[in-house]
This record gives sequence, C-alpha cells and structure tokens, in this order.
Amino acid sequence: MEIFQHILNALQFGSFYALIALGYTLVYGVLRLINFAHGDIFMVGAYIAFFVAVSLLGTGGLPLGLEMNPALALAITVPVTMILTSLVGVALERTMYRPLRRKGANRLYVVITALMAGLMLENGNLALLGATRKSFPDLIDKVVWNLGDGVSVTNLKVIVIVAAIAVFLFLETIVSKTKIGMAMRGISYDKFAIPLMGIPLDTIIVFTFILGSSMAGLAGILFAMSYPILEPYMGALIGWKAFIAAVVGGIGDIRGAIVGGFLLGFIEIGVVAVFPSTLRDLFAFSVLLIILWLRPTGIFGVAQTTKI
Repeated sequence: MEIFQHILNALQFGSFYALIALGYTLVYGVLRLINFAHGDIFMVGAYIAFFVAVSLLGTGGLPLGLEMNPALALAITVPVTMILTSLVGVALERTMYRPLRRKGANRLYVVITALMAGLMLENGNLALLGATRKSFPDLIDKVVWNLGDGVSVTNLKVIVIVAAIAVFLFLETIVSKTKIGMAMRGISYDKFAIPLMGIPLDTIIVFTFILGSSMAGLAGILFAMSYPILEPYMGALIGWKAFIAAVVGGIGDIRGAIVGGFLLGFIEIGVVAVFPSTLRDLFAFSVLLIILWLRPTGIFGVAQTTKI
C-alpha cells in the first residue's frame, strides 16, 4: 500500500509543476517567448497571498486590524492574489517585453530581458522585505483521512490536485472553444496577419499574460499553504523545473504542460522512494533528458517548419 502514498505525493508535487508550466506554455504558445521570470512571478504570488492573508486575519502587525474567519479570509485571498499577481505579469509585458517586440528585437535579447526581470523580482523582494523567512498563516483546518495500511491524504492535498485538473480543463476550454482562444492560436500561427483581420494584438497578448500569471499566483497560494515557509528565492528552482516539465510535455501545448508536470512529480517521488533524496534532481533530470533525446519536440510537441 506504500505505493499509493507515493502516488498521492507525486500528484501533489506534479500539480505545482503543472500549474506553473501552464503559464510558461501559454506565453510561449502565443508569443514564442520563454518567460523565464515566470517562476519568480510564482514567488511574488506567494508573498502577495501572505500579506493579503495576514491583513484579513489581523495577524502580522499590519494596520488594517481585520480579524476575519480563516475560511472567509481564504475565499478573499485566492481571487485577490490571482488578480494582483496577474497585474505583475502584465506590468512586465508592458514595460519590458512589448517595447522589444515593437522594435523587432532579436529573440536572444528578449530571453536576456526575461532573465533580468526574474532577477529584479528576486532581489527587489530581498531589498524590500529582507532575507528573513516568513511563515504563511493557516487558512484551513487540516483534515487527515486515513485510507488504511499507512496511506493517508489531507484535505489540502486533495485541493491542490483538484485545482490543477480544474485549471487545465478551464484553460483548455478557453483556448479551444472561445473566440479569444481562437485569436490566441491565430497569433501563434501568424502574428503579422492577425492585426490585418481587426484583432487587437496587444489585447490578446495582455490577456495571455493575465491567464498565465494568475495561474502562477494560484500555485503560489497552494504551495505556501502546503509548505508555509516563504523566502525570496523560492521560485527559482521550482520555476526551472516547471519550465523543463513544459518542454518535456511539448511547450506551447496545454496538454503537454499538465502531462509534463505530473510526469516530473512522479519521477521525483519515485526516485525518493527507492534512492536517497539527494539523488532526486539528478535522476529526475536525467530521465527527462532521455525523453527529450528520444523526442526533441516533447511528448505533445510538433516539429515546426519556417518558410522563407
């Protein structure tokens, strides 16, 4: 029965990777831009959730003086955090990526700018809030369900897994069944022809960043609730892992993001179950490297040709 406990743990870790990978794949699918700052947007979302939560709960010495019920505070914290985190993503797009896009800058410059944006978020957080770690408040009462033979699952773990699946279905519906989703796919195919058809290019791109960044904000809340210690560099490693998961799944394809995220989660937990935990990243990345060696475009990726 121990294997079922490992499966549950893998689903939880995979959900975090999948939620962040969805942001990577959305932006890349529309702009062919790898937003390397996305992992740090996840970190910003966790910190925004922290300040919103402690303000609503009346803890942390903040001046609002509210003392809400934790359940009500959670119901308010989730949408507020997603909205504010999406504004961070939009601000990066407006101030850093859009000027380069309008000038027709080389993709290398855009990648360097994305890396710089991530470093600015990390070190800006460090400068403003200091290196002291923050403890995320309890917003829900932890409930443990024992399934027998040493297998247990918490209500928070179930929430994380269900949230990842729900977000995937939501984004898949938007991209495949709505007019704005059709516009997003059109920009991915030919961003020069789309404005000629009367579709506002910048509006669609901003909407894409809103979707991707809000998903990072949601991942930040769920991660902070599961592992309630926040620090400025918490988004670096998990952001890179989510990016690799998106590439393995086939970056640009929403199905690839969710499959790649869960695949990485299962590989990591599987390694920890058999080998020392210090070998987790080595084995996980080695397996993913082998997958990319066998299929360079990723699991759902399709090789693209460029006409000259």
